[in-house]
Amino acid sequence: MSHITPIFTDLVRVETRLYNAVGARLRAECDLALGQFELLEIIHRTPECRVLDIASEVAITVGAVSKAVDRLVAAGWCRRTAHPHDRRSSLLDLTPEGAELLTAARPLVERELATLTAAITPDDLARLATTLAALRAALETGRHGQPQ
Repeated sequence: MSHITPIFTDLVRVETRLYNAVGARLRAECDLALGQFELLEIIHRTPECRVLDIASEVAITVGAVSKAVDRLVAAGWCRRTAHPHDRRSSLLDLTPEGAELLTAARPLVERELATLTAAITPDDLARLATTLAALRAALETGRHGQPQ
């Protein structure tokens, strides 16, 4: 086994445990799935957000994102409007209810992540952030891991 395989395994296990723990807390307190929270965040921060923008950021298929956005629309947290220059696309934005839910959920996610990562020092967390950002940038630049 190479030296990188155990690092990969640790990275995946840490991500899974953090995702599950934060997701459980978010579901219990806001009745919101962590995946839905992530989509609301992306829609909020992306001007003229389209399904394709979300799919590119999270590296999943357009079809999967479209179905997830349909659920946000059905919940009343997001709306689709016709794209003014591309009839094949629509623009996404948060409804007032979606914006309010996102505003309520953000501090809960931050607090839970802070609690779950409290076992490592702020310096170690900063180094980890720098390392993960560099790895993510390299993967995204090379378009590795994008759905086909």
